[in-house]
Amino acid sequence: MKTLMHFLLFMAVAVLAIVFGVVVGDYGAWYFSWLIGTATIVLFAVAGGVLFDTQEKGKT
Repeated sequence: MKTLMHFLLFMAVAVLAIVFGVVVGDYGAWYFSWLIGTATIVLFAVAGGVLFDTQEKGKT
């Protein structure tokens, strides 16, 4: 039963992704690159903050 629920959940996500792709049309690639770019910038900022904190802890 758990496997069936996972399958239905992932199928619903896939259908929503396809519908979203059809709705945005030609702008889909721009939205995709914007989301990926924003996530990448946030991850690099977090990694930089973690490295900075680690560096500061080593000095004391």
